[in-house]
Amino acid sequence: MNVVLRISQVKINISQFYKEKQDKISEKGWENVWGTMEQKLILKKITSMLRIEPKQVKEFYIIKQSVDARKKQEIFYNYSVDLLLDSKLEEKLLAKDKKHILLKAVTKSYVYPEMGKDALKHPPVVIGFGPAGMFCALQLALMGYRPIVLEQGLDVDNRVKDVNEFWEHGKLNVKSNVQFGEGGAGTFSDGKLNTSIKDATGRIRKVLEIFVEHGANPEILYMQKPHIGTDALCEIVKNIRLHIEQLGGEVRFQQCVTNLRTKDGILTGIEINHKEWMDVDVAVFAIGHSARDTFRMLYEKQLTMEKKPFAIGVRVEHKQKMIDKKQYGELGGILPAADYKLTYQAKNGRSIFSFCMCPGGIVVNASSEEGHLVVNGMSNHKRDEENANSALVVNVTPDDFPTGDVLSGVEFQRKWEKMAFEEGNGLVPIQLLKDFKEKRKSTVYGEIMPVHKGNVTWGNLWNCLPEYVCDTLVEGMDKFGQMIEGYDHPDTLLSGVETRTSSPVRIVRDDEFESNIKGIYPCGEGAGYAGGITSAAIDGIKVFEAILRKYAKTE
Repeated sequence: MNVVLRISQVKINISQFYKEKQDKISEKGWENVWGTMEQKLILKKITSMLRIEPKQVKEFYIIKQSVDARKKQEIFYNYSVDLLLDSKLEEKLLAKDKKHILLKAVTKSYVYPEMGKDALKHPPVVIGFGPAGMFCALQLALMGYRPIVLEQGLDVDNRVKDVNEFWEHGKLNVKSNVQFGEGGAGTFSDGKLNTSIKDATGRIRKVLEIFVEHGANPEILYMQKPHIGTDALCEIVKNIRLHIEQLGGEVRFQQCVTNLRTKDGILTGIEINHKEWMDVDVAVFAIGHSARDTFRMLYEKQLTMEKKPFAIGVRVEHKQKMIDKKQYGELGGILPAADYKLTYQAKNGRSIFSFCMCPGGIVVNASSEEGHLVVNGMSNHKRDEENANSALVVNVTPDDFPTGDVLSGVEFQRKWEKMAFEEGNGLVPIQLLKDFKEKRKSTVYGEIMPVHKGNVTWGNLWNCLPEYVCDTLVEGMDKFGQMIEGYDHPDTLLSGVETRTSSPVRIVRDDEFESNIKGIYPCGEGAGYAGGITSAAIDGIKVFEAILRKYAKTE
């Protein structure tokens, strides 16, 4: 009988590997050389640790890979690996495992809840086709519910055309841009899939497997910090949509929900594009953090909502090779592009932290409203652009918002986005760190040139951010320079403004994931229940489960 054991602490010294293969790596590249050797080195290490013969390992699978770069002169890849072994060998190995590096492998598989019995008169409607709506709709389709997806933006191919037209010529389509369209805002991002949430149900693994099934590199199943890249995401989200359609679902573009119809506190219909009404029993509102008109409509229809804190700031750009060198020492520039995560509590009580860090990435003009400007970051899968960029943002709370209105966080965002647009006269305002500290407009580049999509111009970012945010940025940059040498280099580039780190509102829902208007299921980042691609996708699955537990599939 074959059994599976999981072995941890399988450490491969990649600094040593580099020294031994340096000439070949210089000729063929790290990925090509390491890619041909990784499996052999792991097997050799495992058999050495366990004192067994390679032939005794029938199969093995990488479960997790991380980088241990605490000592820059000696960097390791650290693996957890599942081994398929004979049962007699398993007993022997477990008995002599004094360092507790072995255990019986237990993989938590995702299990669907039992289907409910309530009747649905109409197919469930999913509003928004970002990660939350996409994963909710896919699961509904897989279980035979034939969902109808309404997305106010365009399909990804036409969306890419509109976004490129905006970046190249400044022509903004307010319904088809970096924020709106197939795949949601995450389509134009680094495609990071790591998440801080804990989930013992197997949903995280399920999300990663679905991405792989639809075209993502299988490495995301075991990487410590998996990412897809915007170039790959464009194809993957299209593949998911086609799958939903093959299963009997519908995905309709240029469909904006503009009104609701209710009876006795229960949703009965939705209006589309101010003209067409659709009868509905269930509507999943996975609208994303930038659907401001929809927020307003839901508020006016007396959906229970509340203000929530978020963070605002700038995009910061450094040379990627500098980040690589500081993180990986002599392997900087050899290993895949390095990232970082920074946080600091300033003297004024504000938190400043890096957010959505994009190694080898691009700063993008992510505007979605005329006369307003907001930036974001993205990377392609190879992360091979010259600069690293990250949001550096400072927390803001409802006490900072201009009024007590539930949607005052939206108006707070709009205020600074409008001022950024005016500061750059429609272009992204940028500033060198040394000039930002002196509150003066820059006039000439230093060592770092901007890597952007969308045109840039010099500006003074103090004119488009609150003073307390700017003060915190100055203090935080000095502190981060102590953590990563060179981070506070005078020529560091700042771009403004970054205001859409998360939704400014939370749409309240009960334990069954419904709002105070029954039949409405708030979902994902826009509803205030997620903060990234994976957590949004998981929330979409949670909402699907709530619908599944209550309703039988439509006939």
